[in-house]
Amino acid sequence: MKVVFMGTPEFSVPVLEALVEAGHDVTCVYCQPPRPAGRGKKDRPSPVQARAEALGLQVRYPVSLKGGAEQAEFTALGADVAVVVAYGLILPQAVLDAPKQGCLNIHASLLPRWRGAAPIHRAIMAGDAETGVCIMQMEAGLDTGPVLMRQSVPIEAQDTTAILHDRLSDLGARLIVHALANLPQLEPHFQPEYGVTYAKKIEKSEARIDWTLAALEVDRLIRGLSPFPGAWCEVDGERVKLLKSRVVEGAGEAGTVLNGFRIACGTGAVEILRAQRQGKRPMVADEVLRGFEMPDRLT
Repeated sequence: MKVVFMGTPEFSVPVLEALVEAGHDVTCVYCQPPRPAGRGKKDRPSPVQARAEALGLQVRYPVSLKGGAEQAEFTALGADVAVVVAYGLILPQAVLDAPKQGCLNIHASLLPRWRGAAPIHRAIMAGDAETGVCIMQMEAGLDTGPVLMRQSVPIEAQDTTAILHDRLSDLGARLIVHALANLPQLEPHFQPEYGVTYAKKIEKSEARIDWTLAALEVDRLIRGLSPFPGAWCEVDGERVKLLKSRVVEGAGEAGTVLNGFRIACGTGAVEILRAQRQGKRPMVADEVLRGFEMPDRLT
């Protein structure tokens, strides 16, 4: 098929590679513009742009698709279908209507649960037992379109957003190749009105750990915000990111350091398995604790 691909972050890269490997004609790749990054704040291309250029594909990165000129350029591509995954721009109706078979979105949740920007983070933070990937026919509403394919995966007790991100990215790549190969036979299933939740964008203000919460909630917060933005606490005035944890036995006043990197919560305790001090690389707990004396209580 003649495909326009629309995506930006690392999550989207395996999907682009799968489309090319399956033999589709990826006529153009759309992604977000390069952003300043690194110490020099030089413009850095997105992961999708970098991979698309390495594959020799045409790349466009308009700041908006609302203008008539941008819409005309998109329509002129004459695509059979657009594949959209974590692109980052709202598609106007003229863009949604341009491909012969519309625009298909790869969404990392079991719709209608976790529509919106941060479905992987929110699923872990909410303690969901499972999540998955949906291939959805896009329409004007936010993740409201009919679902053509879905597949669920369990959320394991040690899963972080980073781990689940990679698993769902690979699953999305496999599903979209299957969907395009069987598109005429796929039956659209309209989303029910019940069970709708919204995965709002993660705010940095959510990342500070409240040790008065139950250990299960603290553990989910740590795993759900790992690696970015990273849940954090203060250790003797130093902000330390906590990147991996597990629920363990233990009791004490909330925030009390029981031993090593085992911390009492409102109920129960968590053990920190991986953390990152200011100006340092992420390390396993034993490395962090070398030469780093823990106080009696964390705030």
